[in-house]
Amino acid sequence: MVKLHGPMFSLGASGTIGDAVTFASWKGRAYARERVIPSNPMSGPQVGMRAMMKFLAQAWDALGAPAKASWVLRAAASNISPFNAYVGYNQARWRSFAGPTQDFPAAEAHAGGDAPTTTATGGIHQAQLSIVDGATPPTSGWFIYRSDVTGFTPGYDNLVAVVHRVGTPTVFIDAGLVAGVYYYRIGGFSDDGKKGVLEAQTTATVT
Repeated sequence: MVKLHGPMFSLGASGTIGDAVTFASWKGRAYARERVIPSNPMSGPQVGMRAMMKFLAQAWDALGAPAKASWVLRAAASNISPFNAYVGYNQARWRSFAGPTQDFPAAEAHAGGDAPTTTATGGIHQAQLSIVDGATPPTSGWFIYRSDVTGFTPGYDNLVAVVHRVGTPTVFIDAGLVAGVYYYRIGGFSDDGKKGVLEAQTTATVT
């Protein structure tokens, strides 16, 4: 990324020129970069990272002042906002297949939770998951992994959703599916980044 001052002889150039160079601004700083078109915008890793990003954006709004304040020094070191520091740190953790944390740094000391018991019910282009707590529930939420191959190993590339635990059961609708058999595994995580025990595979037939 190239930072600019008075890009294209103006005070605020934006947009793409010749499908080659994109001009924009971020946090008041102008920049130019090569235009990039994803070769597969729905690949497993991309879906997983977007699922985590959606969760982080929602979780940030619900954080209390002490948790948000823990990100201030990390943000200042990179001249970014606390929110961006929080997202960047947790997305990097997720790429290493570690859980997200509300406070910086991740202590991983709270309950990630025992394996839940999930009932998966197939419907028309969707599956409904009813997630019942294990003996010890997670202090934050659930990772939901899905595959069309039985016996799969959960990873950051087959994550389809990250949801808050809202009691027991927590209900999630996995929509937009084509007809077929889908396999799910679900595990909890704590508010300070500790992953819980994964559930055995459960199955839904979608029509």
